[in-house]
Amino acid sequence: MSTSTAFAGSWKSLSIPLTSWLLDVVQSMGHTQMTPVQASTIPLFMMHKDVVVEAVTGSGKTLAFVIPILERLIRRETKLRRDEIGALVITPTRELATQVHSIFALFLSSQPKESCSQPDEQPTEPFYPPPLLLVSSDHSSPAQDLERFFLTGADIIVGTPGRVEEFLLGKGRSSVNIKELEVLVLDEADRLLDLGFQAAITRIITYLPKQRRTGLFSATMTDADALSELVRVGLRNPARIVVKVQSKKVQSNSDRKVKEAFEERRTPANLQNHYIQCRPSEKLLQLVRIISHEVSQQQSSHFIIYFATCAGVDYFFKLLHLFTAPSITYYSLHGNLTPSVRTKTLTAFSSAIPTSLSPSVLLATDVAARGLDLPNVDVVIQFDPPTDPKAFSHRCGRTARAGRSGRAWVLLVGRELEYIDFLRIRKIPLKERSYLTGSNDATPSPLEDNVTREEDPSVQLYLNRIRNYILKDRANHDQATKAFVSFIRAYSKHEASYIFRLKDLDLVGVAKSFGLLRLPKMPELKEVDRTEWTEADIDWETFSYANQAQETKRLALAEAKRANRHQQKQSEPAKKSNLAWSDKMQRKVERERRKDKRVKKNIRFKSQGSASNTTDTLKREREVPTDGDEEISAEDWNDILREERMAKRVCKGDICQEAFDAEFGDL
Repeated sequence: MSTSTAFAGSWKSLSIPLTSWLLDVVQSMGHTQMTPVQASTIPLFMMHKDVVVEAVTGSGKTLAFVIPILERLIRRETKLRRDEIGALVITPTRELATQVHSIFALFLSSQPKESCSQPDEQPTEPFYPPPLLLVSSDHSSPAQDLERFFLTGADIIVGTPGRVEEFLLGKGRSSVNIKELEVLVLDEADRLLDLGFQAAITRIITYLPKQRRTGLFSATMTDADALSELVRVGLRNPARIVVKVQSKKVQSNSDRKVKEAFEERRTPANLQNHYIQCRPSEKLLQLVRIISHEVSQQQSSHFIIYFATCAGVDYFFKLLHLFTAPSITYYSLHGNLTPSVRTKTLTAFSSAIPTSLSPSVLLATDVAARGLDLPNVDVVIQFDPPTDPKAFSHRCGRTARAGRSGRAWVLLVGRELEYIDFLRIRKIPLKERSYLTGSNDATPSPLEDNVTREEDPSVQLYLNRIRNYILKDRANHDQATKAFVSFIRAYSKHEASYIFRLKDLDLVGVAKSFGLLRLPKMPELKEVDRTEWTEADIDWETFSYANQAQETKRLALAEAKRANRHQQKQSEPAKKSNLAWSDKMQRKVERERRKDKRVKKNIRFKSQGSASNTTDTLKREREVPTDGDEEISAEDWNDILREERMAKRVCKGDICQEAFDAEFGDL
């Protein structure tokens, strides 16, 4: 299979010429030619057309809306006032918003200064103010966002749905003027239009003026997604732009004639997409070997590893230090981190200059899957396939960007192999790679025998090493359990549930991969076969936290539980001694008396000698007067009536005499 990078002519070939200083910035960024998505989108967006754009990751979609927005603002007859906004860009994550904001800022910081009226005057500030970023932050509140807006007079707003809604419909509703809004862009539109952001996006769009241009951009905007949402987002007669990637396969037949075939893909053309089949217990083993293979064989230096949950990122961030070279630098990024930490981590990873001797590895959730431009990423590894199948191509697209080459790996276990056909239908082809073996590890059977082969012997070595690490601090045990439980919960909610079925997953194998000391108590593990599971032999009473405050709290809770159990044991004898004088004991004595009556009655019943006389006998017994001190209660009558109904069933042959005797014979 051969691949190549496609370009669509120079920037000067556009039907509407770009402003000279914009063209200078584009060329200084190294974009000497337009990509197909830029050549198709920019002229339409500049000519007052709404657009719906679908193109693979790394194809240049960001510039396809940044340049038209800037051109429309530059070509305005009148400058926007300080309280007016001209363009609004909404993204699903703060990281993507920050990236888009930085691109706008780069262009606007490079614009020429306004001319001076007098020779001795200093150049004034740029004519077009810098863009305003609206994202959650430790250093900026919604009120401060509004203050910065009026201070700078920003024409372009970039932000996430919640913060944009607060800015437009909350504190800024009466002071921010939207009547002159020129352009609305939804970046990663399919994500913004799903249920997670649907309510906020709908309120924002309803509030914005109808006379505007709207653009929807995504790598996974399917026909169904686009058509169902066009009316809701207010697009009128939009232009649909789909930029496809085709890979050419060269085949030869028996006549030695070369035959070419083309295969459509939703992933970059220069991306090599692999999968490895393994057992759940072998996933960590394979992850470590993939990293080692890429560093030693391919001289890869920039990695992103994707996990299903935030707890999983935190836990494996610590585990990988146990099994990989100390020269590797690890970073972690997920949604539970504070905004400042997320920004600091992403900046550190993207600006790092690693080598094959000192690689950089980012462990992340899907918060780092969409839109982020990290051009130096060599390898993407999906430890857990994404819960949302659309995220698969977005994850892979963090590598092989803008014509560069890259490799992506995904680990699949058991029934998950059906995911390959599912992705093929979505035009995401995967190539099979053999199970990786370490130089010092026993070689397992070939992949074709992966189902029946024995478990890799190194699994036990890894399990022991992880357990030794966990035993150093009870906090490690808590973190391992939290990561395991969160993974099981996420797996059970997979959108492709007919493939990712929890009942088909080897949960004991998963627990081995996490290195658990014992299986947690949870409903999903009630019926699990534990023959392959061995718990760690430790004294849980003395297993302590390294943190003294945590250990003091644990000991206090344990002591409270022991005191509570002791108090319950002390109160039990007194409770029993009081029962003899309570109403409960009196009722018990009454039940014993009624039981004796039934015994005597059944003796008389059996003396009749025939089941045919059972009903008449019971009727006669009901007519027998009782002694004055032996009043028959309602419960006695209910028992007698139940016996009468059972006796009728004996007469009809519905039940046998033995069943009747078993029910009432020994009372």
